[in-house]
Order: sequence, then structure tokens, then C-alpha cells
Amino acid sequence: MAKTNPFTFIQQVRSETAKVTWPTRKETGVTTLMVFIMVFFAAMFFLAADQLMSWGISILLGF
Repeated sequence: MAKTNPFTFIQQVRSETAKVTWPTRKETGVTTLMVFIMVFFAAMFFLAADQLMSWGISILLGF
């Protein structure tokens, strides 16, 4: 593999970075909010599942 000098490498990196479509501030905020909402729902689901299994096992073992 041929080595690239640092100047050429930096040019290539800048060229590739210019091709990236960056999200807007609004898109980032909406996506972040959606992630927090989904994390909340996942936490509630696993809490309910854990409580249900705990209840079932306590009934099964007679505690």
C-alpha cells in the first residue's frame, strides 16, 4: 500500500468531510428527544416485566 504524505491526507479528509450531510440543530434535537422517549418506554417495559416475573416466582416458590 502506497504511503500518503500528511498534506495529501489532510486534503483527502477535508474533501470527504465536505461530502457529509450534517443534521440541522432541529433534527438533532428531535432525534435526541425521541431517543429519551424510547429509553423511558423501554425502562418501563423492563420494570413491568421484572415485577411480573418476580411476582410469578414468589407465587411459584411460596414466598
